[in-house]
Amino acid sequence: MPQKPPLQIDTFLPYMRDVIRCEQALHELNLMWRMIESSAKMNCPEEAQAILPTMAATRQGFNRLEQELVTSLVSEKVATVLGEIGTKAQYVIDIVVRNLYERTADVGFLATDNELCAFVAGLNADQAAARLRLRAYRNKYTVYDEILLLDAAGNVLVQIDESTPLEGSTDPLIAETLASDTFVETFRASDLRPSKRQALIYSRRMLHPQTGNVVGILCLCFNFEQEMAGIFHSHRDPAARSNMLLLDAENRVIESADPLWIPLGAVVPVNRARSSQLMMFSGREYLVCTYRAEGYQGYMGPPGWQGQVMIPVDVAFTGRNSNTLATLDANTKDGLLSHAQSFSAPLYEIMTAAETIRCVVWNGQVMSAGQQGDLTKLKSVLAQISETGARSNALFARSIGDLYETVLTTSLHNSEFVSHLLVDLLDRNLYERSDDCRWWALTPELRTAFAEGAWDDAKAQKIGGILRYINSLYTVYTRLFVYDTAGRIVADAALNPADASAVGSRVDAQTLANVLALQTEQDYCVTPFAATPLYGGAPTYVYHAAIRDPQNDSSVVGGIGIVFNSGPEFAAMLQGGLGNQPGLQALFVDRQGHVIASTDPKRPVGTLLEVAQDILALPNGQSASCIVHHDGEYAIMGCTASTGYREFKVSDGYQDDVLAFVFEPLGEVRERSGASSRGEMVLQAEAVGAGGVEFATFFIDGTLFALPAEHVQEAVSAAAMTSVPVGNRRACIGMLALQPARGNPAAVWVFDLGYLVRGQPTRIDKSSQVVILRHGQQTMGLLVDGLHGVPEFRDSHIMHTPFGVEGSAALVKRFIKANGGDLLIQVIDVPACFQQV
Repeated sequence: MPQKPPLQIDTFLPYMRDVIRCEQALHELNLMWRMIESSAKMNCPEEAQAILPTMAATRQGFNRLEQELVTSLVSEKVATVLGEIGTKAQYVIDIVVRNLYERTADVGFLATDNELCAFVAGLNADQAAARLRLRAYRNKYTVYDEILLLDAAGNVLVQIDESTPLEGSTDPLIAETLASDTFVETFRASDLRPSKRQALIYSRRMLHPQTGNVVGILCLCFNFEQEMAGIFHSHRDPAARSNMLLLDAENRVIESADPLWIPLGAVVPVNRARSSQLMMFSGREYLVCTYRAEGYQGYMGPPGWQGQVMIPVDVAFTGRNSNTLATLDANTKDGLLSHAQSFSAPLYEIMTAAETIRCVVWNGQVMSAGQQGDLTKLKSVLAQISETGARSNALFARSIGDLYETVLTTSLHNSEFVSHLLVDLLDRNLYERSDDCRWWALTPELRTAFAEGAWDDAKAQKIGGILRYINSLYTVYTRLFVYDTAGRIVADAALNPADASAVGSRVDAQTLANVLALQTEQDYCVTPFAATPLYGGAPTYVYHAAIRDPQNDSSVVGGIGIVFNSGPEFAAMLQGGLGNQPGLQALFVDRQGHVIASTDPKRPVGTLLEVAQDILALPNGQSASCIVHHDGEYAIMGCTASTGYREFKVSDGYQDDVLAFVFEPLGEVRERSGASSRGEMVLQAEAVGAGGVEFATFFIDGTLFALPAEHVQEAVSAAAMTSVPVGNRRACIGMLALQPARGNPAAVWVFDLGYLVRGQPTRIDKSSQVVILRHGQQTMGLLVDGLHGVPEFRDSHIMHTPFGVEGSAALVKRFIKANGGDLLIQVIDVPACFQQV
């Protein structure tokens, strides 16, 4: 497969105002870092010697990451748009192909109808009766706007649309159909549909009932324009920024969601590789995604047909304002952001660089703590580093938040769209089932057999043969059966010959009563989705229709039941709707949350999906999405409540709401108590004064702690630590090699300060640091969650605890009253710390 061309960042930047602002801020910060480094080299080169290499490395990393951040933001936005329009393009062609597959089955079955074949063969000259039967078919299968019967010479024998009477046709499809032993699919202008620009016609030859000779043709004319309008209306972009198209093999527009924008017949550029290359059409640049049909049940659709969505680049990145993260609680928001590295490696590096900058500042402040002379110049440099580092951190945090907002919003919209597609596929499929049971109930042989009353083995075998023939053509059913007015099954056919016969068993009383109460041939009933012996004890839907006396339509003489093969059929719908999107799980559930079908092995059919009641009560046709905890992970959840298709579940009296759920996992749930407060932990100016005592401050579980700066050597990333468990000493977690500077030993033992303070092990992440602590001749490392600063406090701000007497083993013997007493910082007692470990 050819590689996609690299993303042209400069091409898209003019259309992304938020990214342009970010790029400008990054450029300004880059200049600040250069100025600070130059200032340190000129004003205090010796004092800054220890941090200059790190500053240089940080600046170089900033240069690289500056471009990577912009690239990442642009790439994510472009990928978001391509993913969205690509999904819609694929669904356009997939829905069309699935629908047209049913048409191929329809024409094959109706072309063998005995009454219609007899009429075409001249054995029955009752044109009115033939038209009545065709209209009865059209009343069930409302996707057709015309049905015609022609003789072998192309003369029209009967049609249901009398508003455009036809005498005959010279369309080449007649000769093609007569010569074919399967269906013929035709899409173009045809004299069979003179009022249409193009017609989609399914034709099949008809045979003499007695001799088997070819005597004529059946033509089913699909209401193509109406069907496409429904698809476009259901799955269109509500903001009308993009246009959905159906194309032929020559990339010519067959149908357009907005023909005033992109007209029918126009040849448009296509993008089957789904690359980010902009394409020109009518003087405007577009992002384009094109999909060919993947096929359904071996049927590929009309040759070369494609689904396509086009969106102008000048509006592609607008109208996407969202506040998803703002609606989340602090723990969920911070836990989600902790998974940011899973979707953008450059951003993970940027956040790591921010931690490096923080560490440089912190170590420099520790090194200069309590020193005078030229080191005060270094403190000025460090103050500038600290200020610029804070601005950098804020920009990085805002950028990663904006990017993650984009990802979450896109995923939320995608989950709604996919769930909408799933219930659409379900309703469209089950619509066909309601048509089938009603049409087969009109089979003349069935009506006559039940009207006669008496049943013997010969009659049962004959009717069973008819049912087996139907079942062989319609494999979405595992069993077809017919029963008398007492509910006794008198004949059946199973898709799997090994399945036991249901003859002699009875239909349950409630279902029988419902069937006997059906008023017309348009009526049907469906059993609730429940376990039934007719489906091997598994749950499914069984569709029923009344069989009526051929001489008296008001007299019900029996019933027909068709058992939907719900297991594989629903599974195919769910898998087809999810496509190739990795990690997604989908389910169909009822209003009570009972699972009807599932791709999630943890939630098989019959189990209960635990979701909020307001979601289960979602109005028909509406969608919703949110972020939830699902199986111990954060997950995007999208849901749509079914709304029916055409008259099915809309105006035919049948009500059975189904909801489709889609879950996309985002990462394990992480308890981040207090972590989100780090950025808000700012010391007010009045709490810090010159001439005071300096403390190195850091975080443990979101709480601010302090150590006297005179005992602190430096901080090193916890990633450099080697884990070395030491027996029962749970606080001792590893060893850390040190640089030979400032009298440090070659390596130190590292202890978990969080465990010493609260008794719970600390989870190590990219922010975790090891603080090197010295007391006399002893040195050790303390694992902390993150660094804060090295502020100064006057003696008046320091208070002793009543429990921390001198010589005791208490870790905290003093508090610092910061921010006017609103913030208490716990001070770790250094001798007690060494004593405890």
